[in-house]
Amino acid sequence: MDASTQEQNTMITNRTFRRNQTYPVSPLATLFNLNQNLDQLLESPFAALGREGLQTAFAPALEVREDADAVSVAVELPGVERKDVSVTFHDGVLTIAGERKPEREVKPGELLRSERYYGRFKRQVGVSVPIETARLTAAYKDGVLTVSLPKSALAKPQTIDIAVS
Repeated sequence: MDASTQEQNTMITNRTFRRNQTYPVSPLATLFNLNQNLDQLLESPFAALGREGLQTAFAPALEVREDADAVSVAVELPGVERKDVSVTFHDGVLTIAGERKPEREVKPGELLRSERYYGRFKRQVGVSVPIETARLTAAYKDGVLTVSLPKSALAKPQTIDIAVS
């Protein structure tokens, strides 16, 4: 064996191989990783596809907050006109649907690049506490839709006086 062949063999045998971080060590680790991956998918289903992977979908970001009196949902809708949005609440599910349209028609060859999303959208939020549907409000300001869902008296914490005897 000549010196160069021996050197190549040494380089191959001294190479460090690392196990992929996502490769499971045990069946329990497989289940744990599956659970983590499923949680990530449910939190942001299109994040893994990136901008180039899904040009026609528009899923506006939302934020859900809860305090003692109400549940509020804020949805980012930049470039969406108020008339193109509908808000409904039925059987404990808040549904915000609409469409984001381009500002103007684009002629062939005119558009060089677009990373904006257009089209229909529908976001749904399940609410597990009783809501006073007669007092629901929605406000649209600076491209953010805020829906306030006041809790029913049944959902609010009750203070009970303790009698001392």
